Amino acid sequence: MGNRDLIEGEKVNLRRMTERDTESIVAWRNKPFVVEHFIYKKPVTAADHRKWIHEKVETGLVEQFVITVKDNGQEIGSVYLQKIDRRKHTAEYGIFIGEENALGKGYGSEAMQLMLRYAEESLGIVKVDLRVLEDNAPAMQVYLKNGFRVVEGIEVSFTEDGKKIIHMVRG
Repeated sequence: MGNRDLIEGEKVNLRRMTERDTESIVAWRNKPFVVEHFIYKKPVTAADHRKWIHEKVETGLVEQFVITVKDNGQEIGSVYLQKIDRRKHTAEYGIFIGEENALGKGYGSEAMQLMLRYAEESLGIVKVDLRVLEDNAPAMQVYLKNGFRVVEGIEVSFTEDGKKIIHMVRG
């Protein structure tokens, strides 16, 4: 697959995120239906996002892509790997779909599969973990279908509003 700026799938493409995407990323990330599934619930500003780009993306700790629907070119969200450890070949997976009309159509599932293949083939990542809120059953089902398993025996953690955080791992 190589270190590419565009990853093509059947329903979606992943385009490497740039600073020009700040307005869209911030708008999606702050939508209530997105925030409710995030552990970090505070509003994100354009300045926060630019800081994320400079401190995380540009330093190689994060690989982030914008998800685009192939049929109509609509940009619908973002998928990313963060906390990338190139020595240990590990990363943490994250995704958000910020357009309600794109939910439930398999776009997120395909974006995840493309991102995991990219992680393995282009970055040499062998272990990917993620955190998901216990009440986000649709996401947990997708993760389980794609080779993630719940990590048992670790300290239970909760969000500020009391939601239980489930840790999952693949690899």
